[in-house]
Amino acid sequence: MNINDIPLIRVAWPKTFRLIRSIFPPIDLFEDIADPEDWEALASAEAKSNPRVVDSIGQLALVPIERRVNGIGASYVMAPFVHVSRDRPGRFTNGSYGVYSAGDSEEVAIKEVAFHHARFMKATNENAGWTSQFRMLIGSIDAKLHDVSDVPKALLPNDYREAQRIGANLRAAGSNGVFYPSVRCEGGKCIGVFWPDVVPVPIQADHYDFHWDGARVDRIRNCNSGKIYAIA
Repeated sequence: MNINDIPLIRVAWPKTFRLIRSIFPPIDLFEDIADPEDWEALASAEAKSNPRVVDSIGQLALVPIERRVNGIGASYVMAPFVHVSRDRPGRFTNGSYGVYSAGDSEEVAIKEVAFHHARFMKATNENAGWTSQFRMLIGSIDAKLHDVSDVPKALLPNDYREAQRIGANLRAAGSNGVFYPSVRCEGGKCIGVFWPDVVPVPIQADHYDFHWDGARVDRIRNCNSGKIYAIA
């Protein structure tokens, strides 16, 4: 499909929901008030005394200076764009660049992540039981995105090839990102944002544990309330 045929729409949600692994600490460089234009120089200086700092910061060159964000909580937005790998592709990226994915409800965020976590657990032949902890990020969005709702090949359950091609072409053409119906949660909506400055910095909400039954993620536990919910 020609990307010029994909409509551009305004997506304005007062709340977005994104679930990420809880093990990753904030990245000091992004949380600081330092000008993003100076990040490479600061990272280089810091790396002389702490070589591991380069790994924690990630690939800064993937994000143009003018599209970077900084300040308290900025790690939540910057991290998915600088910590990328072709070993971790997504629906709209082959892993060579980052995407900030979020849903329009907690249920959407949980079911989308639960599906991919289950694929990882199965691929690594993990034993059944309670597994990794995740944290919910609540943000918002008010931006123009490309609506791929009517592009069936971009929404296939397990074949991301066309979606990745579309994502790469849209990003190269300057798109802010995509809007699409959730493939894992009926009735839910998702966004895949291509640049950090498209979304405001989110805030952290509840933490969740996932339960792996050997075949799928069948339950989640809200670590704040202790309540356990089944995933249909």
